[in-house]
Amino acid sequence: MVIARRETGRNAQVESVPTLEQLVDRAQALADRHERALLGIAGPPGAGKSTLATALVTALTARQGEKTACYVPMDGFHLANCELERLGRRDRKGALDTFDAAGYVALLGRLRNQTDDVVYAPQFRREIEEPIAGALAIPRDVRLIVTEGNYLLVDTGPWRAVRTLLDETWYLDPPTKVRHARLIARHQEYGKTAEQARAWALGSDERNAGVVAATRHRADLLIPGSVSFLSTTPRLASK
Repeated sequence: MVIARRETGRNAQVESVPTLEQLVDRAQALADRHERALLGIAGPPGAGKSTLATALVTALTARQGEKTACYVPMDGFHLANCELERLGRRDRKGALDTFDAAGYVALLGRLRNQTDDVVYAPQFRREIEEPIAGALAIPRDVRLIVTEGNYLLVDTGPWRAVRTLLDETWYLDPPTKVRHARLIARHQEYGKTAEQARAWALGSDERNAGVVAATRHRADLLIPGSVSFLSTTPRLASK
């Protein structure tokens, strides 16, 4: 595998197209530390962040048991639809200012401190387009927290603290056409017409993608190309 390196603010950024097994090995190295580690996966809408996060946790759990890793997405901190309507932001849902960034930072801080027996986190449910409080339970003895979201590398407002609470942040950067196809399919799956899905993917989603793309240089690991290799998860799980 050809790897190109260039320095970033914190660590050497690796630019390559790794296999899923290589990514699982890198995540496992974090989990094998003496203290709990937090891994962030950033990238624009439709990059495959939740798919990769789920695959990592599934593979690590299969390798070393349930206490190895837990998935805690940023999307649970979407503002409720009623609040977005009050603020006049309902048509921009998913934008930087439609999340409770301070709440997300507070959760990461609790997970980092590891003083509570169990930390409960919210989860976003796409079928109702709303976050559900206390839907995810994270026991104190879980060694690796995998979190993902668009804005983990944003350096303004409350978002600035997110990067300091993560041990590593990876950035997924698939081709634009791949992202758009995924987003359109996702929007249609959850009730939008083909026309509505395309308009949202190429409009609101793409504006948010521009904000996210401006942060990619702050990642520890840049993963270019498509994440089609995620289909190898069952093979990894049996390792």
